[in-house]
Amino acid sequence: MDIRQALERLCTQTAPSGFEGPAARMAAELLRPLVDEVSISRSGSVVGVRHCGRPNAKKLLLDAHLDEIGLITIGIEEGFLRFRSIGGVDPRMLPDREVTVLTDPPRFGVVACLPPHVQKAGDSGKSIPIPELMVDIGMTQEQAVQAVALGTPIVFRGGCAPLGERQMCGKSMDDRSCFAALLRAAELLLDKSLDVDLYLLGSTGEEFSGAGAKTAAFSIAPDFCVAVDVTHGATPDGQKDRTFPLGGGPAIGVGPNMTHWMTRRMVSKAKELELDYQLEVMGGHTGTNGWYFQISREGIATSVLSVPLKYMHSPVEVLDLSDLEAAARLLAAFAQNLGKEAEALC
Repeated sequence: MDIRQALERLCTQTAPSGFEGPAARMAAELLRPLVDEVSISRSGSVVGVRHCGRPNAKKLLLDAHLDEIGLITIGIEEGFLRFRSIGGVDPRMLPDREVTVLTDPPRFGVVACLPPHVQKAGDSGKSIPIPELMVDIGMTQEQAVQAVALGTPIVFRGGCAPLGERQMCGKSMDDRSCFAALLRAAELLLDKSLDVDLYLLGSTGEEFSGAGAKTAAFSIAPDFCVAVDVTHGATPDGQKDRTFPLGGGPAIGVGPNMTHWMTRRMVSKAKELELDYQLEVMGGHTGTNGWYFQISREGIATSVLSVPLKYMHSPVEVLDLSDLEAAARLLAAFAQNLGKEAEALC
């Protein structure tokens, strides 16, 4: 599988939280050759299953969410769209941003911004609150009312493209890049025997409620799960103790949200494969679906694995392809012999 091509196909989809259909359909298409069954749940999540063939086998769930942050139309004023955020949108980066308004067909728009020549004194260095921002779609009030319904979602414009030799840059790498890693892990396991039933989940709603993870925890009822997400990549202006260098391998979560023996086993497998890896200590909420899996039903043994990503929640998120490949190889190794080894580790 060409992981770069899979990234491009996934990240070009427009799918903010609550409107994940296009990404779900693409994820299902990419998943079908790698598993026994593929379905889309009531909550819109994509579920792929590879059965191990053993009676009463334990279930391992690998999760990566498909939704992206976005905006939603709440009003129209002189042809401009008023909006609010879907998920954690940083208002500082919105002015002058190119967007896609998800009408049928989609429409190009730009977030309006006063040029510096006509701003009030002292305003140039201030962040503009989202309620004061508008999207310009080049229409009159009458035209806009006819073209754009209230509640229409809006996303950042773009897909993804190479940045240098090993890095990729684009929107919705959080977290579709990690779904690409799940696809690669499934490919690596095609000729391997398993002693657990393997479930691959492209979950919905992570950016605002964790809905896809919460519902899947009940519908699938896994015994073990790994939430695969992104973490903050290191840049010269970033906090050194909260960021991770790209190319240094995936970050294995350590903390109360993770089941201790799952963490130990993840580290052990990385060492066995001589993979580069990093440790991410998280003392509380991990900001991932692992938070929900751990306390669902009677409790699910949980691990969190993260890919370093620069400029998270922006349309220019950047990752290193070597970290995706390492994450996929680690997940594939973790899945093998899990049923047998878990009995001794639990």
